[in-house]
Amino acid sequence: MELQGVSAVVTGGASGLGLATVRRLLERGAKVTVVDREPDRPGLGLDGRARLVTADVTAAGDVERAIEAARADGPVRVLVHCAGRGSDRLRIVDRSHAAGDLDVFAEVVHTNLVGTYNVLRLVAAEMSRNEPVGGCRGACVLTSSIAAFEGQIGQTSYSASKAGVHAMTLVAARDLARYGIRVNTIAPGTFDTAMLGRLRPELRADLVSAIPYPARLGDPAEFGRMAVGVLENDYLNGETIRLDGAMRMAAR
Repeated sequence: MELQGVSAVVTGGASGLGLATVRRLLERGAKVTVVDREPDRPGLGLDGRARLVTADVTAAGDVERAIEAARADGPVRVLVHCAGRGSDRLRIVDRSHAAGDLDVFAEVVHTNLVGTYNVLRLVAAEMSRNEPVGGCRGACVLTSSIAAFEGQIGQTSYSASKAGVHAMTLVAARDLARYGIRVNTIAPGTFDTAMLGRLRPELRADLVSAIPYPARLGDPAEFGRMAVGVLENDYLNGETIRLDGAMRMAAR
């Protein structure tokens, strides 16, 4: 896919992996709509080059409004879905033998999995009406996690939600093939985002020690480059790509 002049939607685009992707898309000449709960955060550094839309990805009306805004830049042909939330660190049974909170589990799954499906279904419906360019009407990149494959203790809800994103990838790619819409997913490892920036130095060091090579946290810009590479490669479809420096998560 040629990204020059293409209308792109990036959810969770005001921070971390999403923001890095927005910057890379802008470098490639795309017209980007940033969809985020707080899209105008201080220090965004986009200098008016992207459209900002406040939205909750689990709310159909919010996502439809974001798509309508993106349509002003032309047919929406790109989606990169980065919005989501982290782990609740909730044990299935705690030290007092009490069962884990079902509402907390459901909240994480609702945000990460239901939110992903909500955005994908609505943006794909929009893309399906596009005139094909080289047989392609659109391309979608979703975000899973290496926790989908070897989640740590306390990550039951997060791992389940991200495993669901991985599981829907091939099915979605097969389902949307008739419209010429590709669907792929990136499963990032430990990246140097604001969330990890709040950890104590010794905890960050422990994370780095588990990464074979390169022995460092991932740079969000590396995620952005991967997302753009996936979008530009027309033969890549139905795949989940681990981006983790060969890391495999330990139980704790």
